[in-house]
Amino acid sequence: MSHGKIREDQTCQNCGHQVEERFCPHCGQENIEAIQPFHYLFTHFIEDFTHYDSYFWKTIKYLLFYPGKLTKEYLVGKRQSYVPPVKLYIFVSFITFLLPGLLPTYDDPKIYVKAEVKIQEQKKEILLLQSEDIHQKSKDTLQSKTAKDGKKIIDDTFNTEKESILNANSMKEYDSLLAKDKRLLNKLYYPLVKKAFALRDEGYSKKQIGEKYKKTFIKTIPKALFIYLPVFAFLLWIFHNKKKWLYFDHGIFALHYFSFLLTCIIVIILLNYLTNYSLPDSTFYFIESLFIYAVILCMPVYFFIAHYRIYETKKTISIIKSSLLFIVNIIMLLVTLIILSYISFILIH
Repeated sequence: MSHGKIREDQTCQNCGHQVEERFCPHCGQENIEAIQPFHYLFTHFIEDFTHYDSYFWKTIKYLLFYPGKLTKEYLVGKRQSYVPPVKLYIFVSFITFLLPGLLPTYDDPKIYVKAEVKIQEQKKEILLLQSEDIHQKSKDTLQSKTAKDGKKIIDDTFNTEKESILNANSMKEYDSLLAKDKRLLNKLYYPLVKKAFALRDEGYSKKQIGEKYKKTFIKTIPKALFIYLPVFAFLLWIFHNKKKWLYFDHGIFALHYFSFLLTCIIVIILLNYLTNYSLPDSTFYFIESLFIYAVILCMPVYFFIAHYRIYETKKTISIIKSSLLFIVNIIMLLVTLIILSYISFILIH
């Protein structure tokens, strides 16, 4: 791609080598005048974006609709027309991690925290009322007064106090239960329960804690895939001919497949966000749910097709190997996700 006027001096400004044409054969820098007109900033940007846009969308098209094609093209040396595997994975992973934070929430738990002081004062008034009818009337009145702070703030606050966590109403009570039942599973639950009670004390209900954890879990998926990626490539290396296929080759396949998985997760996040706008009994909600299940189903199907096309084995052998690989990887990936989710829940803030 050419930008700007070529310099008469054929000495590269970057490395000092001789430049016979437009680009330096040693470092690749374009031998153009350092001082350019102002419009060069815009023309340069447009040309670069157009160039990037062309091979980016071509890469995405092959990634989504042609399983295994990107990996085969890369391994035979056709690399200039596509986004490099590592860059592609980093870009898709970044979007997956960033997206949940950009989407607005429907019921912000902070509203309840901000109204905590006001609610506590109003609760004292309720406790002073003796008549059950007056109590209900007062509660309805308080609900209307605090409507600006969020829907059903009073009900959620009352329910939060009554909600138990693993049959305990407080951390002290859970400690007592743990002293009687010292099983390992209960000890593993301990940090999670402690965090749950801490969030409840801040004014969060079980539902709100679940929503916070859901967001944390979604953000954990890219981390889990990144950690598991070399393991995935290693398992591919074990199952295939060591002389024909290098670990590097399996790594390229892993990068492309994980980029596809993350792209599917992005689609699921967006579809799930749209379903929150739809009524559960509406046709639109049903169609969105079908799309989500279809995207989930595409994940294993894509792997089987890509595996067959890349490694070019007989269909029977390919099905057996890919099935074993998929089962082993699912188990190990779930273990990785559980460990990271455990840590992420403890670190919720």
